[in-house]
Amino acid sequence: MPGARYYGGNQYIDEIETLCHERALAAFGLDSESWGVNVQPYSCTSANFAVYTGLLLPGDRIMGLDTPSGGNTSHGCYLPNGRKVSGASIFFESLPYKVNPQTGHVDYDKLEERALDFRPKILICGGSSYPREWDYARFRQIADKCGAYLLCDMAQISGLIAAKECASPFEHCDIVTSTTHKSLRGPRGGIIFYRKGPKPKKRGLLLSQGDGSDRYDFEEKINFAVFPALQGGPHNNRIAALAIALKQVTSPEYQTYMQQVKKNAQALASALLRRNCKLVTGGTDNHLLLWDLRNFGLTGKRFEKVCEFCHITLNKVTIFDDNGNITPGGVRIGTPAMTSRGCLEADFETIAEFLLRAAQIASSVQMEHGKLPKPFLKGLENNKDILELRTRVESFASQFVMPGFDE
Repeated sequence: MPGARYYGGNQYIDEIETLCHERALAAFGLDSESWGVNVQPYSCTSANFAVYTGLLLPGDRIMGLDTPSGGNTSHGCYLPNGRKVSGASIFFESLPYKVNPQTGHVDYDKLEERALDFRPKILICGGSSYPREWDYARFRQIADKCGAYLLCDMAQISGLIAAKECASPFEHCDIVTSTTHKSLRGPRGGIIFYRKGPKPKKRGLLLSQGDGSDRYDFEEKINFAVFPALQGGPHNNRIAALAIALKQVTSPEYQTYMQQVKKNAQALASALLRRNCKLVTGGTDNHLLLWDLRNFGLTGKRFEKVCEFCHITLNKVTIFDDNGNITPGGVRIGTPAMTSRGCLEADFETIAEFLLRAAQIASSVQMEHGKLPKPFLKGLENNKDILELRTRVESFASQFVMPGFDE
């Protein structure tokens, strides 16, 4: 950490990282007396594992959102055959909570029931593919009842939170982690915010965490877990880039950008719904939406491949009642990238048309060539419908400036 480096010659690196700390706290409106921050994690998965390493013993229990429900593998993940996928499940005991299969929303009553039975040491809110707001106050109540630390992984929505376009977890959570790219629009990496100073009286009485002290003891434990326990030296070039990105986050231009990201997501959702496409939860509260492709008879993997041939980038995801991670039944679509290029609501109407056309092409190819990977891919090569859609996509995209390149 700044001022306590293993290596010498870091005077200016210390200044840069200290500035990055200050800007990180300012970006989310946090008081340095009540919150600390570590900007060294190489990713949010690394950040989450540092939190587990600092606060838990091997075999201790954690609870996060089920991966097919939209959770992240770093919160614990098992395949249907019981194989442990992530380090969180290999080194700790994880039990997921799930969304309501009828609504796609987190089922808070069943979550509370499960948490009180399982008694996790860390309860995690946040996910990779969840398009709705999180009820942080309810999570806090549940964490207090079972004596757990409350960790929020805001990796997907941190930019929206900074711009006050999504609810903030900081009022209710003990620790908050994030990536520094995605909606935050900085360099790839991770970040950890942790409470420090005296605990609120009420919370100190309710929780049986840590050593029973009336002060938070996260700072030393988490910082030591990042380095030297889990990582080598920090990537100083990335931290400098993050300091620049965090300055941008506090600008009026960034606020406008995030507002447009959210408007565009809602426009895209509305456009797909009008075209009789099925969206998980029926819409979105943030920057992403989940399109359930099973009524087209498609998997997310096949649709993703067709879109890739057409120069459209999105990614396959599991849907909450899928059979597992092998054949995801949907795709996750986000609006920040095209918003950065200048797209507005009307442009996402056009994008919805492209997406629907890609689904129609995928269905046609599947009917003609079958579902097996090799014949399906063969059907995409030199396909006239794909070539036509690709031309339309390229013509549309060429209207918009690519950030970082001269016009």
